[in-house]
Amino acid sequence: MEQKIDQLQPERLWHYFLQICRIPHPSKKEEKIVQYILDFGKNLGLETKTDETGNVLIRKPGTPGKENLQSVILQCHIDMVCEKNSDTVHDFEKDPIVPWIDGEWVKAKGTTLGADDGIGIAAMLAILESTTLVHGPLECLFTIDEETGLTGAFGIKPGLIESRILINLDSEDEGQLFIGCAGGADTTARFDLETEPVTEDSLGYKVSITGLKGGHSGDDINKGLGNAVKILNRFLWNATRDFYLGVSSIDAGNLRNAIAREGFAIIALPKENKTGFENYARHYQEILVEELHTTEPNVKFVIEPCPLPDTLLKPDLEFWLLNALYACPHGVIEFSRDIPNFVETSTNLASVKFTEDTIQVTTSQRSSVESAKKDVLDMVASVFDLAGAEIEQSTGYPGWKPNPDSVLLRLCVDSYRNLFQQEPQVLAIHAGLECGLIGAIYPGMDMVSFGPTIKGAHSPDERLEIKSAVKFWYLLLDVLQRIPVAS
Repeated sequence: MEQKIDQLQPERLWHYFLQICRIPHPSKKEEKIVQYILDFGKNLGLETKTDETGNVLIRKPGTPGKENLQSVILQCHIDMVCEKNSDTVHDFEKDPIVPWIDGEWVKAKGTTLGADDGIGIAAMLAILESTTLVHGPLECLFTIDEETGLTGAFGIKPGLIESRILINLDSEDEGQLFIGCAGGADTTARFDLETEPVTEDSLGYKVSITGLKGGHSGDDINKGLGNAVKILNRFLWNATRDFYLGVSSIDAGNLRNAIAREGFAIIALPKENKTGFENYARHYQEILVEELHTTEPNVKFVIEPCPLPDTLLKPDLEFWLLNALYACPHGVIEFSRDIPNFVETSTNLASVKFTEDTIQVTTSQRSSVESAKKDVLDMVASVFDLAGAEIEQSTGYPGWKPNPDSVLLRLCVDSYRNLFQQEPQVLAIHAGLECGLIGAIYPGMDMVSFGPTIKGAHSPDERLEIKSAVKFWYLLLDVLQRIPVAS
């Protein structure tokens, strides 16, 4: 008999995770989940409020006998990355996520699952609801729009939070305690869209790259995953030279913080080059399988006839666009010299999108060293500057400097060791966490981040390991009981 999610234990954790899956909460459109959390807190009779940015804060007194413990703030974000397979029909603003159990994992049907950070929301709601769990005074902060700009964390003002101990519930590797993270920023390049008519002695083709895993542009950037923008552009760059095809449009990648996993282009090809072009396409598929067989076993490259497009990019624009995309760096730029196997600096070539009058290329850069972050930002900007694009760079967000002497960290390590009879790893993370911004607003905040194991975040392959969610839950409860008495 197939096990259902609402039969998993601990029951209230999974109950609220299912509730969250049923409520649409894409980034920048979190109104429904915000209202749900507000109603939840008020119905429990707890102090519940929003700040001017839209973040929700709920306070709960300590349980009997624990009122004199130091106050702790639990923090997570309430938006989710909205990615789906091209053959999946789903409206993230209206349709619920459909989770299901696949062996040891919870997945979604053709879409992102939203365990990032739905499982954090669920844990906080379950603790707020409980009348039996033991803890000191709690604040629960639910921030908006983390995935597309950290808007909620940027909007936090001094005075909102009373606690000086923070547990962030937005990490994705059970058994790892995070005490630092990278800072990041985005670089966007825009080309004016200039076209010319297609000659009639041409054939139309659609070029597709699918089957890539995608993934988080921080956590997964060092895993050798394929990038659909890079793979598609490599083919077009060569084919324009060898077979004189013209590019009509490119649509590759989606979100700035996700590795591009699908890409499509519409092209026009001189009829006399049909055989050579199709032979090259078959050879290119063989190249991809050979190069990516370990990390991307399902990669699929296809060309298929399509109606001839009306227009093509003007040759100069096509030249500069394809060269800039080829030259633009993607992946790890530098590993840390201090922490073994830790990515220090990286960049993600995230997407290429055509509009009525522009071509927009979106990239994101990360580094745990502020000067290196600026360097990689400038590196990417220089490529598109040479190609004549208009460059825009975001102000970005700060990193979170590790504090190995953290009192909270020591409590978490002791708790993990006691519960599971093994040592947790203490790490910094290459992904961005809101801790960096919160720490800048509240200097001296003692912070640790941990969570269950989530693989494939920011892609339809996102999956949550069931047993790790259980360990995450009991670690959180045990740490809350270990918080020292307020001085």
